[in-house]
Amino acid sequence: MNKLLEIKKLSLFFNKRALPFGELRVNLARGRQVEQESTQGDRILKDISVKINSGEIHAIMGPNGSGKSSLAYTLMGHPSYVIKTGSVSFLGKNIVGLSPDKRAKLGLFLAFQYPHEVSGATVFSVLKELYVTKIGKLVTITKFSMLLFEYMDLLQIDRNFAHRSLNEGFSGGEKKKFEILQLLILQPKLAILDEIDSGLDIDALRIVAQGILYAKEQNPTMGILLITHYQRILNYITPDYVHVMHNGEIKKTGDFLLAKNLEQHGYSELVNG
Repeated sequence: MNKLLEIKKLSLFFNKRALPFGELRVNLARGRQVEQESTQGDRILKDISVKINSGEIHAIMGPNGSGKSSLAYTLMGHPSYVIKTGSVSFLGKNIVGLSPDKRAKLGLFLAFQYPHEVSGATVFSVLKELYVTKIGKLVTITKFSMLLFEYMDLLQIDRNFAHRSLNEGFSGGEKKKFEILQLLILQPKLAILDEIDSGLDIDALRIVAQGILYAKEQNPTMGILLITHYQRILNYITPDYVHVMHNGEIKKTGDFLLAKNLEQHGYSELVNG
């Protein structure tokens, strides 16, 4: 198997003066230049090391505030997170310092825990533009509509949503489905799914998990980094490796049985043991 992502001894701090995440994302989505001031805050990740090969599924679990989402944002180049030591390589290329759009072009994808509303940009127009950028050529509206509606039907999304502003007025579950819709459209090399299961009821969780598995079936070499508090989504998506984070550190790595153990005994025994 080919190595997709390698994180070595990564430590980082929080940039106190960076834009709030939602404001930054809207500015980037609209093509605006964003300049960020930097003021060093507390260290939030400490000596993180993870290697993901093509086709592998890794789950990162841990209690609130353990640094899971911070790791996800760091991998996508969010300016609020300042790397002080360590390295991050993707497809053998050092990506520290690359902007989020350049990382996305390399094949990194992040499904957000809290997807932001983008008023005035329809689901159809945003996804079509992303798709055209990925394949490097124009596509007819008819051809793209067929692809989009196939995936919307799979995720049980009403087709009328294609003409609404992205995430505007959507429920929490609908927003999570649209993150997976983007995953299906883009077919990245590595998908980082940040608590994609949070806020989902039983039916929505099953549909989202099926969408992820379908994307994996279409793109078998895609790696997945699945960030979650709970074991329940792992009942549908079986990870090759499970990493447990606490206080910005990886405390233990194992297989799916580690997740089962966490479900039965919780985190306290492991992180305090």
